Amino acid sequence: MLQAIGIHLTIRNHSFHKSTFLNSTNFISGNLYEKFANIADYIHLKEQNQQLVLENIQLKNKVAVLNSIEQTALETVSVDSTFFNQRYSYSVAKIIKNQYTKSNNLLLIDKGKNDGIEKEMAVFNSKGIVGVTEKTTEKYTRVQSILNKNSGISARLKKGANYFGPLVWDGKDYRKVQLTDIPRQANVKIGDTIVTSGMSTIFPEGILIGTVLTIGNKHSSENKINVQLFNDMSNLRHVYVVKSLHKLELKALQDE
Repeated sequence: MLQAIGIHLTIRNHSFHKSTFLNSTNFISGNLYEKFANIADYIHLKEQNQQLVLENIQLKNKVAVLNSIEQTALETVSVDSTFFNQRYSYSVAKIIKNQYTKSNNLLLIDKGKNDGIEKEMAVFNSKGIVGVTEKTTEKYTRVQSILNKNSGISARLKKGANYFGPLVWDGKDYRKVQLTDIPRQANVKIGDTIVTSGMSTIFPEGILIGTVLTIGNKHSSENKINVQLFNDMSNLRHVYVVKSLHKLELKALQDE
């Protein structure tokens, strides 16, 4: 007790000791506060991630509207909010079941008809494409993965001429898919980026897919290109679901 009183008097009556004590106390308390803050951040991480996903959806929808306005502005002198047409709308969903080891892999997401999800809507995340909605119930939707032998999404080279072809999967490696039927004159190089072509009524143009890993024999009829996916298809969680607002009109015209 006497030692504690002595230390107290020393700190109180000597500026150097007082300053050193305060600095040490601030350092210790600062470290404690930082650790408590890190723990609190970890506890609320799920909530923060959900908030970021929702903010991304809002931004994507705003970008879609702005792109429509910009396109209309190029074609008309003045822009009327009732005149331009937004092509795509975006919503968010969470994958609750994921297959990637079978030949015809499927996924389940936690959104369905009640949330505006329909058949043949594009599914992707921040790294790239995931698949296409196949069947919906009131609350859930089944998605045909790009790792499915029935998948045939239209893709193209990001740079250079607009060469495109169907994106398929040979069922061997969940990290790689194949881009086929690319014209022989296409100047394809290892490392080139592959994106969606926008030639279908489902996927918007320019969504990331992966990079060219190997190039097959250009003289073959298929001219198959192996593509290393940006997405880790074994580790998926939150995704975006894209609705093409012009799909029915385009399909009706194609059917005629």
